[in-house]
Amino acid sequence: MSKKLRVLSFAMFLALFIFFTLSACGGIRYSQVSPSAGDFHPKTIGVLPVDVGTYGEARGVADQIISGILVEKGWFSDVASPERVRSQMAYNADLRKAVVDYLTKLKTVNFSDPELSKKIGEYYKIDAFLIVNVDFWNYTTQGKDKVAKVGFAAKLVDAETGKIMWEAGHHEVKDLKQNLEPNWQLFAKMSIFDEDFRFLMLPLPLTLNAEP
Repeated sequence: MSKKLRVLSFAMFLALFIFFTLSACGGIRYSQVSPSAGDFHPKTIGVLPVDVGTYGEARGVADQIISGILVEKGWFSDVASPERVRSQMAYNADLRKAVVDYLTKLKTVNFSDPELSKKIGEYYKIDAFLIVNVDFWNYTTQGKDKVAKVGFAAKLVDAETGKIMWEAGHHEVKDLKQNLEPNWQLFAKMSIFDEDFRFLMLPLPLTLNAEP
């Protein structure tokens, strides 16, 4: 089987897997793809440390989930994990400042600084980097039912130009039958593989693994 067919077969399997196995509800909260995304084919990617916000229990776990998926699926020739990103920032003050300044500008004035993104890309030798926020990671109630809720927001940045190639937000809600605690790591991983993240994560690097 050609690489192209293997990739397409995986996408079909994933769609069926999600349709038949996910008992959770939820969905896409927003989704936007850059018009130039079709010409963007990153071979290497970095994952900046996930911003867990007030959900401290997700710290570290979310990092492992996101980078683990990218490594496992083989969409990129190299994945700079959040641990690797964080470790190198600790020993390089200029790099640390570049990452912090970039994220601060993005968060406060919604500006993806091309000079800083290029510096980040050159240092880590990556074509793109992923910025992920945890929007939900908690228990809540819906009516009389106790539920677990997981949600992520993500941006994929072209390191060379600073352009945000896509951004999306997605969440899943799982009913807790008999008050059983969910496997948070598995639940979060499944939420990433729902409609939005499958659509956005697969097409960009798809041609890298496909034979002509």
